[in-house]
Amino acid sequence: MAENQVLEFRNNDLVPLLFGERNAHIAHLEKKLGISISDRGNQLTLSGDKTSVEKAGKVLNSLWEMLNKNQDVGTAEIDAALRFLDSKKTNGKNGKYEMNDDKLAIHTKKKTIGPRSPNQAVYIKTIQENAMVFGLGPAGTGKTYLAVSSAVNMFLSGEVERLIFCRPAVEAGERLGFLPGDMKEKVDPYLRPIYDALQDMMPMDMLVKKMETGEIEVAPLAFMRGRTLSNAFVILDEAQNTTATQMKMFLTRMGESSRMVITGDLTQTDLPVGIKSGLRDAVEILEGVDEIKFVHFTKEDVIRHPLVGKIVNAYDKKK
Repeated sequence: MAENQVLEFRNNDLVPLLFGERNAHIAHLEKKLGISISDRGNQLTLSGDKTSVEKAGKVLNSLWEMLNKNQDVGTAEIDAALRFLDSKKTNGKNGKYEMNDDKLAIHTKKKTIGPRSPNQAVYIKTIQENAMVFGLGPAGTGKTYLAVSSAVNMFLSGEVERLIFCRPAVEAGERLGFLPGDMKEKVDPYLRPIYDALQDMMPMDMLVKKMETGEIEVAPLAFMRGRTLSNAFVILDEAQNTTATQMKMFLTRMGESSRMVITGDLTQTDLPVGIKSGLRDAVEILEGVDEIKFVHFTKEDVIRHPLVGKIVNAYDKKK
């Protein structure tokens, strides 16, 4: 059944941001839902299938709400809003979450970050409420980025005194000695994704100062041995590349008033053939422990370029 719906947006300063450059946001929504959207001043007329028109109206109102909160909107936010609406339609366990829920907003010095899929909403909520969380799933699902942003938020609010981020430098392994430079220069490439996330959330001068004082530490997993990490938010990224011994060592570093997030993809590992991933071992051993929570992402949660989701799908089909 065809339907027309007219929407009016009264803040003329925000209307161009809603429509997008050369109406790019409108065109994206038309393509995604198979409807027609015409604009006249600050009014939009939506035409097409009733269900799709209603969905488009909800998406546009959601984006308008974000703009009124001084948040950026783009095609990624359109896709995110559609994911949340689809989740509600299927009445899944994650359908109760809203993309614009203020309780799930993560505030950093440079931006406010919110979930872009229902599973991401679950992940943020789980990190807020639990001391140890495992984020498991394919590339592009926001496992690391949301963990880092949650850590920065808690650090800035004074909930933790230190931030510690680490990765196993498996790719370096014994070959580390063949790379030029000192130890920092050798391991920094493996920690680059964490640096990038931090720079996205904090001014560079503040980040450098906090790293100089040791309040923020980015280091290879091996540097955690023998330490007790108290009053800190600790993230172990790319955990599928740990051995069982390394994982046990890391998990037992947890000290008083600390939080830990462990992220990884169980389908990807750079460990030598025959060595079991410490992440897989930990999941098998700990999944029944009440105080430890696991959030499983799927290809439906991939929020990078649309091609990333298609690549994950293609590889999954080959298995």
